[in-house]
Amino acid sequence: MKKQILTMLREKEEYVSGQQICETLGVSRTAVWKCICALKEDGYRIDSQKNRGYHLEAAPDVLTEAEIGSRRRDLWKNAPLLVFQETDSTNIQANRLAEEGAPEGTLVVADRQNGGKGRRGRSWETPSGTALAMSFVLRPAFRPEKASMLTLLAAMAGKKAVEDLAGSAPQIKWPNDLLLSSRKIAGILTEMKLEEQDIRQIVVGIGFNVSQESFEGELSGRAASIFQATGRRISRAELCCRFMEHFGEEYLKFREEQNLAFLREEYNASLVSLGEEVRILEPSGDWTGICRGIDAGGALLVEAGGSLHKVISGEVSVRGVNGYV
Repeated sequence: MKKQILTMLREKEEYVSGQQICETLGVSRTAVWKCICALKEDGYRIDSQKNRGYHLEAAPDVLTEAEIGSRRRDLWKNAPLLVFQETDSTNIQANRLAEEGAPEGTLVVADRQNGGKGRRGRSWETPSGTALAMSFVLRPAFRPEKASMLTLLAAMAGKKAVEDLAGSAPQIKWPNDLLLSSRKIAGILTEMKLEEQDIRQIVVGIGFNVSQESFEGELSGRAASIFQATGRRISRAELCCRFMEHFGEEYLKFREEQNLAFLREEYNASLVSLGEEVRILEPSGDWTGICRGIDAGGALLVEAGGSLHKVISGEVSVRGVNGYV
């Protein structure tokens, strides 16, 4: 009932009468009152006035099914939502649910993950109360070779969501990182499973550094939180929901066109290395060139030796010639 009441309170800027809540949910006034009291105990500031009803004034920065579910307006808002206070990895949990038949749009969120992983097997730690880890299931009908472009869609959705809430637009480090002040605030991991050369399931995971005030060791110079970079504290639940809204909008266009032509100009304008010299790290050896943005297929175009080369994401890494950026 918490989710339903929060949804009703968020849909109206004015007061919502207790009678209206009772009639909508088919419950007694006593049940509504008890739920309101429970929400207040959870940290919600709800004003109650006789003959007017209830008004939501402020919400805590929590990741719960009620808080996230009451905010969702995205393409898959009615799909299953599973929220962990702690888990190994949201990607692992989303893949498990997908294997069990979970529908497209199933969303897994964690306040803390202790076994998170990034691209190329790197670890991604998510501390409790300050970060957001989320993964969701997709079941597209397009060919497997199109799947890598979903990472670029996720980067653009993350960029827009952060800009919505923090007022600063992150840059994108192709193919799967978001940067503010030249430091990493988010990373994306897309995993795909096939069945007889057709896509069985795809899980897209993204982790955001939201409100950490410091990072230790080598991360101190490479990672940042949205709070560190912008000075703004934002709701992790709202960030999750904004991301899903933007991704759903882009996904519908992509599913129809099956390329990134519609997004290419906007993506390239956000690319941190556009027009700059980059180093391409390949198993066969490293080389350098000038970044010219992405093509309609999501490949990175790099000019070297008088020719334009296509760099495909996978085992290839891209770095600035003087470091990570």
